[in-house]
Amino acid sequence: MSDLNIAVVGVGVMGADHVARITARISGARVSVVNDYLPEKAEQLAASIPGCRAVADSLDAIADPDVDAVLLASPGPTHEKQLLACLEHRKPVLCEKPLTTDVASALDIVRREAELDTPLIQVGFMRRFDHEYAALKALIDGGEVGQPLMMHCVHRNPAVPPTFDSSMVVKDSLVHEVDVTRFLFGEEIASIQIVRPTPNSAAPQGVQDPQIAIMKTASGRHVDVELFVTTGVAYEVRTEVVGERGSAMIGLDVGLVRKAAPGTWGGIITPGFRERFGQAYDTEVQRWVDAVRSGRNIDGPSAWDGYAAAAVCEAGVRALASGEAEPVELAPK
Repeated sequence: MSDLNIAVVGVGVMGADHVARITARISGARVSVVNDYLPEKAEQLAASIPGCRAVADSLDAIADPDVDAVLLASPGPTHEKQLLACLEHRKPVLCEKPLTTDVASALDIVRREAELDTPLIQVGFMRRFDHEYAALKALIDGGEVGQPLMMHCVHRNPAVPPTFDSSMVVKDSLVHEVDVTRFLFGEEIASIQIVRPTPNSAAPQGVQDPQIAIMKTASGRHVDVELFVTTGVAYEVRTEVVGERGSAMIGLDVGLVRKAAPGTWGGIITPGFRERFGQAYDTEVQRWVDAVRSGRNIDGPSAWDGYAAAAVCEAGVRALASGEAEPVELAPK
């Protein structure tokens, strides 16, 4: 079977990382086309990859007859038109989150895909492919902690861009815990509340950071998430599930813990998301490539998962303003 020809749309930090991943670490695929809103960036990258071309327009890149599948790492506001183009040309697509930037357009994408009667869209919630999250999911499904009752999460970043605002803490950071909750517990989120602690003085002016999200699932399970995106320290993601017969935690970064004079104790914290989830990204893209080559098209979060996450985050932004628990409204599946 010949290699899958992939167009990577958007070659900023995440897109360029995916290009390097497909070129060096993924089997069964090659990057044949790259696109970016900065044409010179795409051209420079294409010149470094044998047989790769830069295409100036993203829709032309998707429609290119030499392209078998698409990886979208472009800014969220461009996703709707690009996803519709992928559906029009019936090309499988791995779309980095968000699916789209609002709930109405996300639901429209779900419905448009359903009309084709074949799945084409996979959403890039990479944590589902992380070895630790997979092990935690297996432990829960195997009943080793009994009925899960609660989940406690921590999501900390050293810094965020100056353009970050309070709602982006929900839409760009909390969205991962939203998907983790749905993945681990296998049910939808019914409501969300955002608590506003004393803001960090190092946060950008006017940004509410940290935030505490409190979510309740359809069956009544409790999930709380500490979101602190301007710690100035490192990238920390932890998840603890508490069940009727025990608990389990991941994300402790305890691969190496050392004690040394004079009385120091500790290890290493990952500096960023690519270091923490590099394996997850590799596994995600390899499994997607394998699924497309086999005709299954996706092997991971679906367009519905992207829509459901958008609906929870929309309710979260309302909760940030109201201070109350806001209901999550989903269309019938």
